[in-house]
Amino acid sequence: MSHLFSIVSAIIITVTSSLIFTGSAIAATANLGVNNNHLSACPDSPNCVVSQDGDKIHAIAPIAYDTDLDTARETLLKVLSVVPRTEIIKQTDNYILAESKSRIFGFIDDVEFYFPENESVIQMRSASRVGESDLGVNRRRLEQIRLAINDLNN
Repeated sequence: MSHLFSIVSAIIITVTSSLIFTGSAIAATANLGVNNNHLSACPDSPNCVVSQDGDKIHAIAPIAYDTDLDTARETLLKVLSVVPRTEIIKQTDNYILAESKSRIFGFIDDVEFYFPENESVIQMRSASRVGESDLGVNRRRLEQIRLAINDLNN
């Protein structure tokens, strides 16, 4: 009887945690995209960075470019194609959404890039879907992308 109770308990815990993490992921992905020429603000948790209107904890500089928009977008796409465990999910003329998975647990971070009209910058946002801390992974990822773009442009 206790063995059956253990199995049932394990199933309940698995289903419950699955619903919690799935709900968090759905809530996180609902804030993606460009709204009123801005990427979404970061949540209160420290596992997000954004280049538009970010507060002291979440702010990161956009990537400036001195080419035309199409060249800047193609350079960014080239860089993203070599970022480990990263897949481009959506692409338009002025927006790119990618997903990056963590190496060990496969947690997904949403990585967004926005090319505002009449500005020579790439606005960006990177946020973990679940959890509280990312140990700085989202910020480091975007800074590495910035460095790679700068290297290709020099």
